[in-house]
Amino acid sequence: MSSSYPSSNDDRSRPAAARTVGDAVPWVDRVGPRPTVVSPAARKAIRQRMLFFRQAALDRLAAIAPATGAQLQQYRRELREGSLPEILFQRGAGLAFTHELPQGALLYLLVRAARPQRIVETGIGPGYSTAWLLAGLQANGAGELVSLGPGSPVGRSNGVQNLSVGQFVPPGLRSRWTLAIGNSEERLREILAGGPRVDLFFYDNGPDATRARFELRAAWDALSPNGILLAHRVDANASWAEFCRHQGLAPQLLDPGPPPMGALSVRRENDGASGG
Repeated sequence: MSSSYPSSNDDRSRPAAARTVGDAVPWVDRVGPRPTVVSPAARKAIRQRMLFFRQAALDRLAAIAPATGAQLQQYRRELREGSLPEILFQRGAGLAFTHELPQGALLYLLVRAARPQRIVETGIGPGYSTAWLLAGLQANGAGELVSLGPGSPVGRSNGVQNLSVGQFVPPGLRSRWTLAIGNSEERLREILAGGPRVDLFFYDNGPDATRARFELRAAWDALSPNGILLAHRVDANASWAEFCRHQGLAPQLLDPGPPPMGALSVRRENDGASGG
């Protein structure tokens, strides 16, 4: 990953398909309330928190994504040398997001390792996870992300309500991004049916169990043969455990958290192995 990101708002390089899927992407670089002044030590601690990995998560990632240990080390080195943590902090991702900070970088590693061509995420808020997914795509030099939102603030960090949708995503990462406005089951069906099969689906759409059950089923049916299904905050209700049991598996985790993140690989499930 480059140590810096382009700042242009020019969308002429966006893939044609991306320009037609979503309603809008906030190309005007609007940033909401700036982070409060923090000491250099606190700023360093936030960066370290962003780049923190639990060993269990790294082991699970290696089980579901085709990457060697050496490659994962390379991707982690990219993160340490890159500027994205500082950019995210400047755009508002600070102390209020402490519990969620580590899992963004984990998403980057997963994208680098699995090299998805099409990612769909639901429940976007200020775009912390979105920025890491897009950074992975940029480093891969291929792929696009469709984000459906805005998501519910229920269960989110306290500062989410004061931030605009997509605020954390720097302009230099938006060329592979489509923001689809209209967080409904019908809208998600349109997205899943409106392009190639999905290689990575990230459910991050709040704690409502009925919505979670619908999205997990719909996403699983839309995944490619090597697709991966992710679900954030799987302890919020029983939907993830139920879905995994339906596949004949115990509840599968990518990261034990908190908050726990579930992951299930189509390839591993079809091979009769653990989904990670």
